[in-house]
Amino acid sequence: MNILGKNGRVRRYMKGLIVKLPWIDLILEGKKPWEIRGSHTTIRGKIALIKSGTGCVWGTVEVLDSRRLTEEEYQHSEHLHCIPNTDINPLPYKRIHAWVLGNPQPFKEPLPYQHPLGAVIWVNLS
Repeated sequence: MNILGKNGRVRRYMKGLIVKLPWIDLILEGKKPWEIRGSHTTIRGKIALIKSGTGCVWGTVEVLDSRRLTEEEYQHSEHLHCIPNTDINPLPYKRIHAWVLGNPQPFKEPLPYQHPLGAVIWVNLS
């Protein structure tokens, strides 16, 4: 992904999404094409997947879409988000969004990165 730096020049970086276990493993195995979050994302394309608490990038995936779900859609899409129906009540967020993922690419060996203070969802990786 490209953005303009402070000097007006294009700077190259990749977004890294922080994901907890067991969800990151399911995403990288291609078994979890929806990541459930409480907000929409405009980010599209290839991103890095960071396993929460490890300080490492474990692979990449493409963000294809982001869509708001109704409670009914969420409850009938367990096969896409992998959250068991027994865990649905209460709902995980006031507003439920499915970040649609595709083309997972796990790394053979995780890559360390420098975690910035305060990063909870996204990290900018150079």
